[in-house]
Amino acid sequence: MSVLPPDRSHVRTEQEHPRSADMDGLPPEAIVRLMAEDQRDAVAAVERAAAAIGGLVSDLEPRVRAGGRLVYAGAGTSGRLGVLDASECPPTFQSDPAQVVGLIAGGDSALRRSSERREDDPDGAASDLEAIGLGALDTLVGIAAGGTTPWVLGAIRLAKARGAATAMISCSPRACPPDCDRLIVLDTGPEVLVGSTRLKAGTATKIALNAITTGLFVRLGKTHGAWMVDLAATNDKLVDRAVRILQKFCAPIDRGTAHEALHAAGMRLKTAIVMRRLGVDAAEATRRLAEAGGSLRAVIG
Repeated sequence: MSVLPPDRSHVRTEQEHPRSADMDGLPPEAIVRLMAEDQRDAVAAVERAAAAIGGLVSDLEPRVRAGGRLVYAGAGTSGRLGVLDASECPPTFQSDPAQVVGLIAGGDSALRRSSERREDDPDGAASDLEAIGLGALDTLVGIAAGGTTPWVLGAIRLAKARGAATAMISCSPRACPPDCDRLIVLDTGPEVLVGSTRLKAGTATKIALNAITTGLFVRLGKTHGAWMVDLAATNDKLVDRAVRILQKFCAPIDRGTAHEALHAAGMRLKTAIVMRRLGVDAAEATRRLAEAGGSLRAVIG
């Protein structure tokens, strides 16, 4: 006999949207306008959760400074967004790829091919957490748009059992789960396509994850003002950006000289800026940055 699944009709993201009942009769432009207007609720949901998201960043900073990691765990769209955010940190902030880790139910193959059945296993993340050696300095953030995904709730439980700090991001109001230290609710409401959380809930989740990692790495000294001074200059676009940032902070300096200075610093932009501003060699610039915890502002003002 088949087992009846839990009733999720109470979940906000599963409910009917008040403005999309006749969406299948709308012309394409009207569908686009309806969806664009609805996306504004995603931004508003993140704004309402700013204190909770900022609190998570404050929790993360000392733990990451001490060697801990931020680990995202999600299924389906939520898992893909976590993996995406984690994968974009190294090129943006020249961070260690191990500092932010994205886990998705079903493994990396689920990034391209749906494996939604995996999300029903509450113990499914056990092997993933064992493989990365999740420990007491780490923070696991479970991502579940509807707030009910067994794989995600199980990951939080398993992470807490391993001594890690835990948090959860849900796009539907719910009580804080057992073993979860911090709950972040992005109350986005019903989707124009009922239950399709890749839409508005996905947008809100992407904004929240961007805010978490950007806030974290800003606090860790990876930026100077609004400039990505710790970027990895690994292609022409990023080398050009590094040259222009070097020109900004070390004016007057022409592009050719800035490019040479970047190479003299081993393509490390912060090191190049310190070398030019303080008239020191690469080793001394590196030492001063290390003493300042990587903060360019602390070295050059």
